[in-house]
Amino acid sequence: MPQPAPINPADLPVLALATMKAAKFPVLATMNGDQPRVRPVSPVKTDGFIIYVANLRRYGKTAELAANPKAELCYTDDDHNQVRITATSEILTDRPLIEDIWNSNPLLRTYLRDINNPELIIYKFTPNRVRYMKEWALEYWEVQ
Repeated sequence: MPQPAPINPADLPVLALATMKAAKFPVLATMNGDQPRVRPVSPVKTDGFIIYVANLRRYGKTAELAANPKAELCYTDDDHNQVRITATSEILTDRPLIEDIWNSNPLLRTYLRDINNPELIIYKFTPNRVRYMKEWALEYWEVQ
């Protein structure tokens, strides 16, 4: 198996953010009791390694994150580079930030019609740990 080029630890944040940008759609892992659940999600905002995901109250992940706010997001780009963000979720309550997300997302506006739609939840995933893996290196690097 070919060996990936060495990585300078100082380059890790840039490499990880580039992978996230290329991948676009992470997979979100939550827990349903003792059963892991994964699904692709479409972030509505990314601020470094803080990820915001819109959700509907009736979706399964709503109850799962209410019961256990711990989650992981995994981005994988076309070159098989990977970023894993171990995070704690919370429901976003910052009204100006919610309005900013709403105003910058035509799909949310089209689908939900009103920012006050009671179905709308925006989750904020705050990282506890960020790891990066280049291609098939089979070794994760801690991103500081």
